[in-house]
Amino acid sequence: MFLIDSHCHLDRLDLAPYDDNLDKALAYANQLGVGHMLCVAINMNNFSDVIATAKKYDFVSATVGVHPNETEGHDPSADELIQLADDDDIVAIGETGLDYFRSEGDLSWQQDRFRRHISASKETKKPLIIHMRDATEDTLKILKQEKADEVGGVMHCFVEDWETAQRALDLNFMISFSGIVTFKNAQDLQLVAKNVPQDKMLVETDSPYLAPVPFRGKSNQPAYVVNVAEKIAELREMTIEDVATATTNNYQMLFGKLA
Repeated sequence: MFLIDSHCHLDRLDLAPYDDNLDKALAYANQLGVGHMLCVAINMNNFSDVIATAKKYDFVSATVGVHPNETEGHDPSADELIQLADDDDIVAIGETGLDYFRSEGDLSWQQDRFRRHISASKETKKPLIIHMRDATEDTLKILKQEKADEVGGVMHCFVEDWETAQRALDLNFMISFSGIVTFKNAQDLQLVAKNVPQDKMLVETDSPYLAPVPFRGKSNQPAYVVNVAEKIAELREMTIEDVATATTNNYQMLFGKLA
């Protein structure tokens, strides 16, 4: 079995169980069948750590971008993002998008940042990783306005209903499921997981956040993407091996062949 954790933050993992050694945490994930990981940037301060991790491990790729909630540190122009993305280890732009849950007031700055990321994605032909929280209509509207469907990407850690999933699919975006799909109260999301086309789904951890059942409430790690895949397999009445094959193929279709 070969699984891909399509969204994790390896620079933020709790490494206490692994003697503060990232090598050991990643080796454990490898042992469970997690053969590749996408380490996602959230600001410019940690970007050097993200790209360094991808350079160190041949089974890790990276992204460049600034999370919609980040208010400190450098806010790059589209040209800067384009320049930083000019690296074979950078396979996507993001995570980017809109998040109205943690931010208040005039959020035009968030929307402007989002548009810059879409511009960089279109110029580099590298897909987008979209964060969408309490901002569904504006997120989908901007994706449509900026013709983001020309490059596509993934709705990371998707938590919306089937109708919203269909709108995202129509915009040429894949749907990625995190540990939230394993939660008992996630019936709407589980319906999406049952119905999304097999060639449009990905799995992720978003570690160190959102650990799946039975680790809910604990620090998440790439190894736990196996639990997400197991839940998807259960919901779709597939084997976990088939889920692994499908999501790996989808990842490579979106982000490119693995090294």
